[in-house]
Amino acid sequence: MSDGARVIVGVNGSLHSLTALHRAAEEARIRRADLVPVLAWTPVGGERNYRARPCPPLLRAWQDLADARMTDALEQAFGGLPVGVPVRPLVVRGDAGAVLTELADRPGDLLVVSAGEQGVRARLRRVLRRSVTRRCLDRARCGVLVVPPSTLHEDLRALHRGIDLRELVSA
Repeated sequence: MSDGARVIVGVNGSLHSLTALHRAAEEARIRRADLVPVLAWTPVGGERNYRARPCPPLLRAWQDLADARMTDALEQAFGGLPVGVPVRPLVVRGDAGAVLTELADRPGDLLVVSAGEQGVRARLRRVLRRSVTRRCLDRARCGVLVVPPSTLHEDLRALHRGIDLRELVSA
């Protein structure tokens, strides 16, 4: 169906990444491109700790968990694989920002990432650790589409904090 065009999207199973996955599927349909959802993972404790104490059975278990997260993300987003677009999911061991920018290496590619979590805590985490989105924007060799959070995210955040949404509507 596609002529080699790809829409590559970072997936981690969060609500933000599922929003980006939906947008990426829409872009892939419009562009008649392959949809390439990518879930990057690293061993618990990081690569350095794993190299110091390798444990192949544990590594296989982490790979299996990453594969299951990808399957779950596609199931949550689309009820399986999206219809009307070729999908080539990838689960790759490595830092998410580096993996995404290395895969999105063609000028015709489109890299889709979530803007991520908003708010004070998220800003503090970004100060302490550079975000995947920022890394992709800095290093990508193709177009990057940053998908903002859905308005549904704020509604869910309000519910989580115990705010009655009916009060917001009547105000």
